Amino acid sequence: MPRPIEALIHPAALAANLARARAGAANARVWAVVKANAYGHGIERVYPALRGADGFALLDLAEAERVRGLGWRGPILLLEGCFEPRDLELCSRLDLWHAVHCSEQIDWLAAHKTQRPHRVFLKMNSGMNRLGFRPAAYRSAWARLNALPQVDEISLMTHFSDADGARGIAHQVAAFEAAAQDLPGERSLSNSAAILRHGLANDWVRAGILTYGSAPDFPDHDIRHWCLQPTMTLRSRLIAVQQLQPGDTVGYGSSYTATEPQRIGIVACGYADGYPRHAGTDTPVLVDGVRTGTVGRVSMDMLAVDLTGLPDAGLGSEVTLWGNGPRGSLLAIDDVARAAGTIGYELMCALAPRVPVRVAEEEPG
Repeated sequence: MPRPIEALIHPAALAANLARARAGAANARVWAVVKANAYGHGIERVYPALRGADGFALLDLAEAERVRGLGWRGPILLLEGCFEPRDLELCSRLDLWHAVHCSEQIDWLAAHKTQRPHRVFLKMNSGMNRLGFRPAAYRSAWARLNALPQVDEISLMTHFSDADGARGIAHQVAAFEAAAQDLPGERSLSNSAAILRHGLANDWVRAGILTYGSAPDFPDHDIRHWCLQPTMTLRSRLIAVQQLQPGDTVGYGSSYTATEPQRIGIVACGYADGYPRHAGTDTPVLVDGVRTGTVGRVSMDMLAVDLTGLPDAGLGSEVTLWGNGPRGSLLAIDDVARAAGTIGYELMCALAPRVPVRVAEEEPG
């Protein structure tokens, strides 16, 4: 039989989370963000559940080709725009909308020969300091684009650095509105945290991590608070059970020492499967739907879990690393990520190619 680890993708949860984004965004249109291969879920796997979006937003031209190949004829937005002049040829052929965040991209457009003008999203650096024109240079960038025959409609965009935290978005909204005042064009400001936490909706919102069942402002709020559902389950089984005596150690480096008699289970999952190696003892897991924790170091192919209080657990018991467990149990990916000192985004995107992935035919429950 194959090694007993698999990831399940839950289409009904994807669709429900997208609907939650739409409900939180008033009358705005919704981008389903599918960058990084749909946050590790697989574009082809999520596409049927996300076809209710108004458009797809991503980074990679090859991913844009995949979305078009699936039959999508609506808007596709390149969130980082083009990386070199010849990318504009594919934008023309695939009818891609694309961000413009630097003067070089405007130069490329000015030299581009096309019969179909491009729809662009002019990005403002309102405080994130990654991509975009600073507010003082924004209007002149808009004027340059507006003068080009290669450019059709210009939309206006920025990205929030602190929508998930105490600082909030007011300072960036103020910077954006002051610099973009009276400029025509649709607006796109809100990411997942701004949708849920601040209720900000302009013409377009970008539903990223919330679509995949992770709370954008965890631990302030969890997925239950935002009525989100897990879209990925990583599960395996116990392949061995060990009985420890006081003084026995577990795993490489002997980082865990038993202080009393203890049963532990060995799970077919390790860092080569994408589980975080830096996850320490007591990182939460479910065994047969009951919450317990890891023991000792995560190794390449295996990890150990505490079976204290689980007398019926044994060889073959189901282990939920994150997501939906048996009998309606749930282990939010955010809980695992927090214990491992990271975020749910990273765990989703780090799922290893060797892990079999399938689309769930029925939602667990």
